[in-house]
Amino acid sequence: MDRRVDILGVGFDRVALVDAVARIEACLDRGERTFIITANPEFVMLCREDPELASIAAGADLVVPDGTGAVVAARLLGDPLPGRAPGRLLVDRLAALATERRLSIFLLGAAPGIAERAAATLRGRHPELRIAGTYAGSADDDADVMPRVVAAAPDVLLVAFGMPKQERWIARNLPRLPSARVAVGVGGSLDYLAGVAKPPPGIVHAIGLEWLWRLVRDPKRWRRQRVLPRFVALVLLARIRRR
Repeated sequence: MDRRVDILGVGFDRVALVDAVARIEACLDRGERTFIITANPEFVMLCREDPELASIAAGADLVVPDGTGAVVAARLLGDPLPGRAPGRLLVDRLAALATERRLSIFLLGAAPGIAERAAATLRGRHPELRIAGTYAGSADDDADVMPRVVAAAPDVLLVAFGMPKQERWIARNLPRLPSARVAVGVGGSLDYLAGVAKPPPGIVHAIGLEWLWRLVRDPKRWRRQRVLPRFVALVLLARIRRR
């Protein structure tokens, strides 16, 4: 396996969307379990402040660049990534892959009712998709959530508790889910599928300004995104040091 791209201490796999799906398929062929993190600059900054989360990222089977920030940072640091693997697009690719391989999917997290609506959208796109279950649940209540997921015995688990709760949840509970072959933290992807969040126009996605689109539509996100200037400054400093 290729050495990961180091962005401020967090390793990113050298994959764009199509490569990530191919890597997951290869793991399925080998009978290996795959824990996937969709990481962005906010996640990198969280890892810098939280050694336990950084350890979870280091131990994940696949860390994909969720947005433009990681791709640009890697380029500035002289070790470019091949492209992006946005979580909302990865979810649909996983649904297509699950349909093809007759694997079942469980949608966990988001606000009440969102997972059910997201599942309906996925089933509309992939009529033969097997939905093992849906549940909003809570990242902090394993006693409530785990029996439901275990009983559903899904092959693929989409966890939408938001960063970093979803990554902690998967790391803590995946060993207790014998059926799960793929587990991925999908953040707000279920909101897009449910129709409560509007996906960015194609041109916004193409030029890599999805983060700005989300901020404009939901100004409350500034609290999360206020770490971005510090991320940029640290990347530029690391670039100078490498030179």
